[in-house]
Amino acid sequence: MKSLRDSNRRPTHPGAILREDVLPALDMTQTEFAKRLGVSRLTVSELLLEKRGLSAEIALRVGKLLNTTPESWLRMQTALDLWQARQKPEGLSKIKPIKQEALAA
Repeated sequence: MKSLRDSNRRPTHPGAILREDVLPALDMTQTEFAKRLGVSRLTVSELLLEKRGLSAEIALRVGKLLNTTPESWLRMQTALDLWQARQKPEGLSKIKPIKQEALAA
């Protein structure tokens, strides 16, 4: 499935969505958000400041709190993680793909 997103543009961090869209719409502080998620305020702060990625555990908590799917939050994080990894292709340059014939044997 082809994405409509520009692959050259850095995907939005899930913490930015929470910081810029979700918390203001809910008129909720970081402290209250952390309490409702059952995590420390530091965890939420680091996520909102994009200093940490969104883990599966946090995705489950955010999904439940906001009545969304954890998969939607994890897809955002995965898109960002892959984009960041693709910015450093030197690590992949020495890997030679296995030919399909060899896989079928």
